[in-house]
Amino acid sequence: MILNSLNEAQQEAVRAPLGHQLVLAGAGSGKTRVLTHRIAWLVEVEKISPFNILAVTFTNKAANEMRTRIESILHVSAKNMWIGTFHGLSHRFLRAHWQEAGLPQLFQILDSDDQFRMVRRVINALNLDEDKFPPKEAQWFINAQKEEGLEPHEVKPRDLNGQMFLKIYAAYKEACQRAGVIDFTDLLLKTYKTLLSNAELRAHYQSRFRCLLVDEFQDTNTLQYAWLKLFAGEENSVMIVGDDDQSIYGWRGAKIENLHRFSKDYPNAKVIRLEQNYRSTGTILKAANTLIAQNSGRMGKNLWTDGKDGDKITVYSGFNETDEAFFIVNRIRELHQTDYALKDMAILYRSNAQSRVLEEALMQFGIPYRVYGGLRYFDRQEIRDALAYLRIIANRADDPAFERIINTPTRGIGDRTITSIREHAKAANISLWDALEQLLKQNFFAARAETALLSFVNLISTMSDRALMLELDKKVEYMLNASGLIEHYRKEKGEKGLTRLENLEELVNAAHQFSQEGVEDDMPPLAAFLAYAALESGSEQAEAYTDCVQLMTLHSAKGLEFPVVFLAGCEEELFPHYLCMHDPKALEEERRLCYVGMTRAMRKLYMSYAEVRRMHGKEVYHRPSRFLHEIPVELIDEIRFRAKVSRPQPITNSYTPQSQGKFRIGQEVVHRIFGQGTVLETEGDGEDMKVKVRFAKVGTKVLIASYLEGK
Repeated sequence: MILNSLNEAQQEAVRAPLGHQLVLAGAGSGKTRVLTHRIAWLVEVEKISPFNILAVTFTNKAANEMRTRIESILHVSAKNMWIGTFHGLSHRFLRAHWQEAGLPQLFQILDSDDQFRMVRRVINALNLDEDKFPPKEAQWFINAQKEEGLEPHEVKPRDLNGQMFLKIYAAYKEACQRAGVIDFTDLLLKTYKTLLSNAELRAHYQSRFRCLLVDEFQDTNTLQYAWLKLFAGEENSVMIVGDDDQSIYGWRGAKIENLHRFSKDYPNAKVIRLEQNYRSTGTILKAANTLIAQNSGRMGKNLWTDGKDGDKITVYSGFNETDEAFFIVNRIRELHQTDYALKDMAILYRSNAQSRVLEEALMQFGIPYRVYGGLRYFDRQEIRDALAYLRIIANRADDPAFERIINTPTRGIGDRTITSIREHAKAANISLWDALEQLLKQNFFAARAETALLSFVNLISTMSDRALMLELDKKVEYMLNASGLIEHYRKEKGEKGLTRLENLEELVNAAHQFSQEGVEDDMPPLAAFLAYAALESGSEQAEAYTDCVQLMTLHSAKGLEFPVVFLAGCEEELFPHYLCMHDPKALEEERRLCYVGMTRAMRKLYMSYAEVRRMHGKEVYHRPSRFLHEIPVELIDEIRFRAKVSRPQPITNSYTPQSQGKFRIGQEVVHRIFGQGTVLETEGDGEDMKVKVRFAKVGTKVLIASYLEGK
């Protein structure tokens, strides 16, 4: 009964004898089914009590799904089984053994924001300069040490800077102990250290959990693997399920080496490969297999399906990122009109900043969308910070903007000082800016606060004067640097900090594009741009339950699947990312990321790139991604724009584009957004025809023919 719905390889994993197993589970190969049926097999056939089983997942959603499936197979409650995430199970352990862990019984857990504030207070208490020792960087340092299983006395700093961050770590630990709190990473570290130092407790759990199962093992870090080994001991059965080809979180501390370490630590472990894919077409799988084969040191796996080959992979070469976005949106419209709901389609991208152009194109055509696992572009913290600076430059009476930026980046202006300004503004019925100026004239503030406030006033005034002489995009670029926002977010380590910088850079591109398309004659460019940004931010994002297109980064897409996938921005230095270009190890992780993106697609896969993309404030020509060249050419259907130099031809009354299905050079056309224009060049025919049009209002655009109507 338990084995009936499984294929041969899945059955082999489920009925494996007690011992150690390494299950290499390819994308879409049914690993969740294998794990749940394995637990059912252990209970029904091996007669292991459900309470002698420990199962670790990487998300609460996966844990809940596993419980539900086990209950449906065994018809018993799985509520009290030890099934959960590393952090969830550690929390359960510490609640039971708070005394052994040296914690108060009612200890509280700090979230990331709470931890940041605690670190910041520690830095201030040590009288350290936040500019030299940014709280975000200190927070990253502390968590990185903990993920390696290291407490302050175990860390060996490399230099003087490292010694100071270690001092912050030690003071932070003491502050947490005084407050009776622990942070998220402490959940694992406290559990690990408690088991390591308490032989009796360790023996109890090693005798209790006879069988341990771990999902997504390729995403484990050093501490998680050490945690697992302590629970497992020498005698218990361990089954790990993972895929070295889907290890994409190295930047977050995940160790792909853990898969290889497991084979060394458990030399008798049986390796079982799940290679039959139930998600994607044969063509998509062949392309993904060929791509990932370029990586070295793989454990070996080749996905296959007994389904149809399906359509070729469409590779689109856009003239620029706007053309790429409009191609994607036009295809979505066509597919929606035929066979697919909007929720069946996802747009994936390497960098968060890419979403802006895509969001704009979707909004122009009224297509609802949702940014999965993140905020829409104009709602992101760093963008709102930047827009607040622009707003205060344009209008000193903008109180919300004033409050947002007065101490961002930090400049030593405390809450009490801001409260004084707020109270004076309310009493005098004036703006916060005017209140600040009045209080400064009255010498109201203490010397230190007055110095910081005068510096802020001078900064805004200088920025405003300088910005008057600059074009809109240069104005934005100048503001980002002069305000200190670029330097502020550069101090935020890791992928998150890099993403924020890329988003700020994209704001310059947005301003450039906005100025190129023109603004109302009676409105200053900056005011018009701010109004545009506010409208973009204010429009509602489609909720999860509505029929809407899904937008997400490739990292966010792991574990998901969609009938139609668009993989945008397949260009060298964008994907693979420019920071990975000269690091073979990082480059291989980028390739795995591409593999993950491709294998999200069930029926149709589109991969696109722009021949010209605006980056770092200028038009950049990038070669198509090497990943595109690693896909066999026979699996690709390429649509490519090739610019032609052509002279306009006179319009003849006998020409009707509707009857001939194409446009002619020199023809007058109308676009519902850009207005009236003249055709300069054409490329291709039918629905894929590209038309270069000079519009009276917004200049020259390259568009798909179906966007236009002939006159």
